[in-house]
Amino acid sequence: QVQLVESGGGLVQAGGSLRLSCAASGRTFSSYAMGWLRQAPGKEREFVAAISWNGHSTYYADSVKGRFTISRDNAKNTVYLQMNSLKPEDTAIYYCAASKTYGSNWSAQEYLEVWGQGTLVTVSS
Repeated sequence: QVQLVESGGGLVQAGGSLRLSCAASGRTFSSYAMGWLRQAPGKEREFVAAISWNGHSTYYADSVKGRFTISRDNAKNTVYLQMNSLKPEDTAIYYCAASKTYGSNWSAQEYLEVWGQGTLVTVSS
């Protein structure tokens, strides 16, 4: 099983960009679908984006589509979330997760087997 560590969070002005990284330990990273979820203060956790094992397939929540891009580098055991045109409503703790399943389970937040500790993104207006 992998272990996940997120980085790259911080404070940014609205309209700005950030890139989050999630580094995985272990030799089985490429066998996992990976994704990002977030939880804003006082709100429920929500799905953001997911990527298949080989990176050939991705999908996004409607709220971030066209602004965020998920990618992965299996040689580096790392998954990324490039966030552009950030809005104050993107403020949240962002979590990286891993699953042996790729599909609608991600938006349903099912079968997400491994989680990182989260990284805080704050977008000021």
